[in-house]
Amino acid sequence: MRRRPVAGVLPDQMEKGGAKNQNSRLCCLAFLSAFLWLFLLYFHFVFLRGDNSNAATISDQFVDDSVNHESTEIRVTDVPEVKPPPRKIGLPNPVEIKSYTPPPAKKNYPFIKALKTAENMSDPCGGRYIYVHDLPSRFNEDMLKECKSLSLWTNMCKFTTNAGLGPPLENVEGVFSDTGWYATNQFAVDVIFSNRMKQYECLTKDSSIAAAIFVPFYAGFDIARYLWGYNISRRDAASLDLVDWLMKRPEWNIMNGKDHFLVAGRITWDFRRLSEEESDWGNKLLFLPAAKNMSMLVVESSPWNANDFGIPYPTYFHPAKDADVFNWQDRMRGLERKWLFSFAGAPRPGNAKSIRGQLIEQCRSSPVGKLLECDFGESKCHSPSSIMQMFQSSQFCLQPQGDSYTRRSAFDSMLAGCIPVFFHPGSAYTQYTWHLPKNYTKYSVFIPEDDIRKRNMSIEEILGQIPPEQVKIMREEVISLIPGLVYADPRSKLETLKDAFDVAVQAVINKVTNLRKDIIDDHIDKNFIEENSWKYALLDEGKHEVGAHEWDPFFSKPKKDGSGESTDSSAEAAKNSWKNEQRGK
Repeated sequence: MRRRPVAGVLPDQMEKGGAKNQNSRLCCLAFLSAFLWLFLLYFHFVFLRGDNSNAATISDQFVDDSVNHESTEIRVTDVPEVKPPPRKIGLPNPVEIKSYTPPPAKKNYPFIKALKTAENMSDPCGGRYIYVHDLPSRFNEDMLKECKSLSLWTNMCKFTTNAGLGPPLENVEGVFSDTGWYATNQFAVDVIFSNRMKQYECLTKDSSIAAAIFVPFYAGFDIARYLWGYNISRRDAASLDLVDWLMKRPEWNIMNGKDHFLVAGRITWDFRRLSEEESDWGNKLLFLPAAKNMSMLVVESSPWNANDFGIPYPTYFHPAKDADVFNWQDRMRGLERKWLFSFAGAPRPGNAKSIRGQLIEQCRSSPVGKLLECDFGESKCHSPSSIMQMFQSSQFCLQPQGDSYTRRSAFDSMLAGCIPVFFHPGSAYTQYTWHLPKNYTKYSVFIPEDDIRKRNMSIEEILGQIPPEQVKIMREEVISLIPGLVYADPRSKLETLKDAFDVAVQAVINKVTNLRKDIIDDHIDKNFIEENSWKYALLDEGKHEVGAHEWDPFFSKPKKDGSGESTDSSAEAAKNSWKNEQRGK
């Protein structure tokens, strides 16, 4: 039975419809195939390009597929290059990101304001202000009211007059100039310095801008009252009281006293008692923890300690104006000096190491040597006129150690234009580094003690070999140093010259300022060896390291209790110095 054809559909119509359907299917397949390839290409470039190994594998696979499916006639190389959009997933090449640590904030140090004053170019006192503590009178002026008690053998009352200069000297023999000369005691620096401070042009009542802080304590006068016949409690009382007073002051907290300084017109050994034994010498001011932070200016400092600094002994000359100094310098240049060398002093028969006996003998036996021998009782050494007259007529002045390293005579001789001859570096070179050139050959002659003690070398021959032209140059250097070695009259002020006071104050300011800058920059020298203090003082600017030195044998003495003090006994030297005040050092 035949199936009946569908009504209404003709055979030619059926052929036409079938062709159309086939074309539609082919178009659809081509479209789907193209869409698939585009999708795969998009997937490849967008998602898989970051992984090179995977990308290479997939790319190879795509190429292989294109070869196998020839019926599509579509190849990868026929597809135009498609640039991938910016990658949004992951990092193609990982970058190390360093953690950021902000710089530490600068500390607001309490002395910043003081440092900044130096930046004000319109302020002539910028960076130079001094604040002076208003101490109770028991620490200074009250001592002067009891001046008779300041020395066991000397009535110090006359020496504390005229602002500490003492009585005026009459110019009977024409040795001095007409004004500015006084019978000044060698231990009067306490009161002279304090009175000069009253004339300082950059005093301030605002401690926050001070470059340094002055403590007007008469430390030398204080200990002088109690060196003989008093127990250690009495000797230490004023020093302990002072430290207690200072540490309660707000100014102390700025730097715990490291910006403070005071003056003591005696040698350092009077303030460095090593034990609590009643028989030991002096007080312990310079060993007190608080005092170790302060700077103490003394006429002789310790080579092995860092909290004291040498300043000149006072001479007899205290100029009131620049012209006084210039006139004196001109006079010293024009003098005729008939003696090659001279010595003023007394022998030390009780000290086996002293070379004074040999120096005295050489002066006596030389036709070009002059001796002014000093001893107890009446002596020309007590006459400033006799001493200065001898120095003014000498080319070279011998300056051996006194009972301690130093002696006032060295400054009296330089004031007279006489070239000093030293035998121990502790007599000047390691002491007065603020006031004297570090190149000591410019103004002095150095003959090691052993050359005299052991080799008995002739001083006349050594000095006689120096060419006259060189002697002239050295003398001019000595004369040029005079302004910075004398203390001007405290009741007036030099116009342009800087005296010993000015030099010392500026040195303290420089010391404190440099310390403050080092604190800010964290440049504190942690390798500082206090026992080598004398070496650090000799270093050139900017140098910090010390090593072996030619003068080591002079200072490498046995030490006691690790303090750096000499067991051969600085205390005994101080005691002898006190006993021999009337001899003239």
